[in-house]
Amino acid sequence: MTDDRPPRPAVLDPDQVWQVVDAQRRSLADLLEDLSEEQWRQPSLCAGWTVRDVAAHLTQQQLGLRDLLATTTRWRGSLDRTIEHAARRHAAAVSTEQIVAEIRAMVGSRRHTLGVTHLETLIDVLVHAQDIAIPLGQRHEMPPRAAATAATRVLSMRWPPPHPATRAVAGFRLTATDTAWSAGEGPQVHGPTAALLLVCSGRVVALPQLTGPGAAALAARFPAPAPI
Repeated sequence: MTDDRPPRPAVLDPDQVWQVVDAQRRSLADLLEDLSEEQWRQPSLCAGWTVRDVAAHLTQQQLGLRDLLATTTRWRGSLDRTIEHAARRHAAAVSTEQIVAEIRAMVGSRRHTLGVTHLETLIDVLVHAQDIAIPLGQRHEMPPRAAATAATRVLSMRWPPPHPATRAVAGFRLTATDTAWSAGEGPQVHGPTAALLLVCSGRVVALPQLTGPGAAALAARFPAPAPI
């Protein structure tokens, strides 16, 4: 029997977004809890960031006005460098157990950092969980519809400033192979939604998962991945 119903929309509503954020936080906390001290010190997919640095950054997804004012007093010349400095300061100040506990404590909360939305919170937890898991050889599931929702936001973002990788993917038609989602115009590039989100976020490690007439040309726009 042929199913003629239209495909289910890829984009999640706010309630669904927070459900995914909660699930990602729980599973990431479980992953982190089992890491050795050596694994906490391993490089992540974020250049110059360790697994510990990225995990500490994920505890800082609920910054209010007072927190942001305190952060600006340690301004490092750009938003990215200031965020990195804040994450490293926190990573150095607390134990691994406290980092895990802080991530778990956010489960069920719908607070997000002042100046961003629930969608940036979703992007952060989806992408940074992979920044931690992939270099460690760990599998961390990313729901396709959540990845599609995040990718839609990444490609349309104006604030916070979009990742430079969004310019690299411009001029290609990105099409998910695991949910009803596509974006852009140009040569076709196909792949799992998680891989498309990672590439749109500058994670070149996901490029080998992409196929289609435009895949080679898209890969050529990125520098070769550094060894992990």
